[in-house]
Amino acid sequence: MLTAERYLTLFDRFDGGRALGEPVEATLEELAETLYCTTRNAKLVLKKLEEDGLIDWLPGRGRGNRSHIAFKAEKEPFLFGLVTAKAEHGDYRLSFELISSFGNGTDVKARFIDWLNVRFGYQKETVRGRTDCDTLRIPVYRQVQTLDPGCANFAFDGHLMYHIYDRLVTFDESLGRIVPGIAHAWSSDPSGMEWTFYLRKGVLFHDGRELTSEDVVFTFERLRQPGVPNSWMMRSLSRVEALGPRTVRFSLSRPNRIFDRFLCAAAASILPLDLCGLGEAYWRLPVGTGAFRLVTLSPHRIELSANTAYYSGRPFLDVVDIVIMPEDCRERSTIGMPSVMRAPNGEDEDDGLDPPMDWQALARLCNGCTMLTWNTNKEGWQQNDAFRTAVRHMLDPVAMQADLGGERALPAYCIRPEDSLKYIAKSAGEPQIREALRASGYDGETLRLVVHEKYEPDGKWIAARLERYGVRIDLFVADWKQSVDPAVVASGDFTVSGIVLAEDEVCEIDLYEHEACMTSAYLNATLKAWIVERIDRALAAFSAEERRSHMREIENRLRDDCYLVFLHHRRLSTQMHPSVRGASFSPQGWIDFKQIWLEKVV
Repeated sequence: MLTAERYLTLFDRFDGGRALGEPVEATLEELAETLYCTTRNAKLVLKKLEEDGLIDWLPGRGRGNRSHIAFKAEKEPFLFGLVTAKAEHGDYRLSFELISSFGNGTDVKARFIDWLNVRFGYQKETVRGRTDCDTLRIPVYRQVQTLDPGCANFAFDGHLMYHIYDRLVTFDESLGRIVPGIAHAWSSDPSGMEWTFYLRKGVLFHDGRELTSEDVVFTFERLRQPGVPNSWMMRSLSRVEALGPRTVRFSLSRPNRIFDRFLCAAAASILPLDLCGLGEAYWRLPVGTGAFRLVTLSPHRIELSANTAYYSGRPFLDVVDIVIMPEDCRERSTIGMPSVMRAPNGEDEDDGLDPPMDWQALARLCNGCTMLTWNTNKEGWQQNDAFRTAVRHMLDPVAMQADLGGERALPAYCIRPEDSLKYIAKSAGEPQIREALRASGYDGETLRLVVHEKYEPDGKWIAARLERYGVRIDLFVADWKQSVDPAVVASGDFTVSGIVLAEDEVCEIDLYEHEACMTSAYLNATLKAWIVERIDRALAAFSAEERRSHMREIENRLRDDCYLVFLHHRRLSTQMHPSVRGASFSPQGWIDFKQIWLEKVV
């Protein structure tokens, strides 16, 4: 590898566009300087490059005779072969680093992306010496932020947690009810304050150890600790105790009649006792009891392998290989999934056109929405009710959908798509908007709009729309690291974010109580106290209708007082080869890996 990099380094420094094999003057001292080494080491490098047939080194003999070097491999095909070879061995990070270092002035990056595209999708290949291995390889355009359930906040992270770990119970979206998970049965007392779960026998962690009630107790004692972002889920937990090796009791301080629904969430994923005694080192390659075990975890690649001992049935896929692609490799989207799932043999051509007619379309409306949230913890015009109202009238969801299109499938007026369809929106004309802005007393002060880079198109549209009415905007586009920086978050007067209701009621509560959620971070103490009181009323309610009424009261106030401005609902869609069976969207809006299988197409 080092030899190849040295060849490319020397080629870039000395070739100068000459014909292949044409000698170019170069002193040993110049070569050593280029390679950042001594002349002695430079001689060793030149010898190795000659042995590999990459150069001819013609040392000058005698006074006044200059040395020459001749390059024998064209740069572009050499670099392309190098980066594809590294990718074949799973080192996608190094491939992109090589392209970044040596690809200027070439088409290697575009060619490499095309080459990768053929490898994405479903294929039968040899993995770790195993032949006929069913592999799903997909590109993802963002890194994992955390695999710690206590810190879970992003949909992609939660999606991975659902495959690596397991929970006491799970919500079956197709059945519309909670079904057994690690617990085969459970019950609660009439008050909704005591819950007992009975664990299956033979549930194994990926390292082979059997799960017991002690692991469950450890998990929830850890989750309830102060400072854990998802500790809000356990704020009513008084005690969790093991009544035996396979029985766990939760005692609550107040009624929660959907506590079992809380335990379906990614945050409630069961961890091994004391994190296998590894402390922080555990998170380098965490083990769970899920359908897939984690084999590789790096900033550039995630590899999952089927858990053949999974208690609920072995996955049909053998390997899921997730390649973390650089952001500039594609047009940004808020979905982050591959748009086309390819054939198992990888031979389908991708010419940029629509997939063939026999390909399967998979689409659904995302249960959730994209919205604007005002920072009520910061002084500024966002504290002015009339100003917030004027801005809401400026940001017409219908106009946003018409202008930006794409995955923005439906204008949003509520959190849920079905509620938006029933909502009767009242639009304001331009004269009314300008009068409302004038009446607010707005004086031309600049407001800071902080958006994550995946919402950059939405942020630009909002900024342009507001500036059209004279509201000055400083748009700050944050990358993934900046988007979780408390200082960056706090600096915004308002933001754009999204919610996916993977566990419906629980995710809606998470929007208001999760410490790291943008909406929660922007709610002032008075608003949050009012909201938490309504949430507690909802959790104590006997019926879903009563719970929904309390939660809708929160949503209505935040919308009507313009603390939230709903923007749009997203469409999730992909295309799949006819050989792919069992594909569906997970609650987080990603393709569920557990049920996919491949059928040979004749």
